[in-house]
Amino acid sequence: MSAWWVVAALLALLAAGVPVAFAFALLAAVMLWWIEIPMISIPLGLIEGIDSFVLLSVPLFLLMSNVLLRGGMGRDLFAAVQSWVGHWPGGLGVATILSCALFSAICGSSVATAATIGNVAIGEMTSRGYPKRFVYGLLAAGGTLGVLIPPSIPLIIYGAITEESIVELFLAGIVPGLVLTGLFMLACLVHAFTRHGAPRLTPQSLKQRWRASRGALPALGLAVLIVGGIYTGAFTPTEAAGIGAVAAVLLVGLLGRLNWADLRQAVLDSFRTTVTLFLIIIGAKLFGHAVALYDIPQQITAQITATFTTPLGFLLVVALVVLVVGLFLESVSLLLLMVPILLPSLLGMGIDLVWFGILFVIMIEFALITPPVGMNLFVLQAVAGARMGEIVRGVVPFFALMVVALILVYLFPALALWLAKG
Repeated sequence: MSAWWVVAALLALLAAGVPVAFAFALLAAVMLWWIEIPMISIPLGLIEGIDSFVLLSVPLFLLMSNVLLRGGMGRDLFAAVQSWVGHWPGGLGVATILSCALFSAICGSSVATAATIGNVAIGEMTSRGYPKRFVYGLLAAGGTLGVLIPPSIPLIIYGAITEESIVELFLAGIVPGLVLTGLFMLACLVHAFTRHGAPRLTPQSLKQRWRASRGALPALGLAVLIVGGIYTGAFTPTEAAGIGAVAAVLLVGLLGRLNWADLRQAVLDSFRTTVTLFLIIIGAKLFGHAVALYDIPQQITAQITATFTTPLGFLLVVALVVLVVGLFLESVSLLLLMVPILLPSLLGMGIDLVWFGILFVIMIEFALITPPVGMNLFVLQAVAGARMGEIVRGVVPFFALMVVALILVYLFPALALWLAKG
């Protein structure tokens, strides 16, 4: 069975509306049955798919982000940042992006970042005269910082697949995440200067700024605890996730913003998302096993190495494929489908897996803001009650900035590897 038949069958299942996890598992089962592999290997493969200490961090980070969401920490972050930069040209936009970056450093989830900051920023920005299209595009793009700035859930999954150090991947994501944050902030400033009369807030006094910043200290302290603890080696990413989840519950509870009903809902939301992610991981793991038995990665590697003799050509094709496949698959499914298939080619061409991991995560950010399955688009549609077409048009300039960030990380690998490999 050739690689093209497998890809065609998978796309046909997805086009028929079969959920991603079941499409992976069903196609894998048929492929294994076709070559008469004992069916007992299927349940064994299912268990193997999630038997990972590293993946234990995923539900814990999700729980932490949901507790913080319920506790209104996004509102505190936005108020604190706004007090310092709100009087700048385009200050509310800058505050929105900085709030997205800070919340990303706590939760590791793009959807949670877009939803949390969107709930606060949309009304604030539109009421002060910012065009709705610009606001929606800014928040959809700002949410993507959640998958690049550590603790990033996609980077955890990538590390589990490639067996690369999660700590190195987290460190590698910091500078590119800051670069992307800076590009989005630059867009806000350009928007303000090209649209005369862009709204500015009245500068706040130091006392007002301190009062606003004090409210955000618990969230900022949690971010420092998690990232600092991982960076210094005080605890592993999984331990950091557990500590962060417990600390989030304690902080929000002590602030009087978390009752039993809120905690129960946060746990249920985390459970639902975890089940969805883990079903996809299990299906993808089984699919990867079947694909390996058919030597499909080797077929693709041979074809790629025969066609492309430089990493640039290879990466351009990968980016194009990710862009196209990202129209049909959300980001985690895309990662789980492509990385195992690309891994032999990456090793064969001598491409650094940590560097490629950052490039790939930037690539899958595109899947979060492109229709018809871009999750951030649906989040903003739900939060703002906006038309999908208006949100998509607002995203276009920020899509271009993400391409710029991708090019910068390719041209200057040290942006990703400086902290990771010093």
